[in-house]
Amino acid sequence: MKEIEKNLRAEQMENLIQSISAYIEQYHGGSAELISFGDDVVKVKLGGACTGCPLSTSTLKGWVQGTINQFFPEVTVEAAE
Repeated sequence: MKEIEKNLRAEQMENLIQSISAYIEQYHGGSAELISFGDDVVKVKLGGACTGCPLSTSTLKGWVQGTINQFFPEVTVEAAE
């Protein structure tokens, strides 16, 4: 993949995570932060009300990954510490 394509893809992922975070913040009091993105793996850290929440794994794998896969079907989402 060309460097320009990688940079565009990374920018698109950053914007998508920011949109997801805004939704989580508004409706759940939590947040999502992009930690890294490469080799079709995105690492996301949940914060705010999501910290320590027993449903945070469901939020990450269900809602965050589900949303990302609508735009990037090949990407896997992992929790970042």
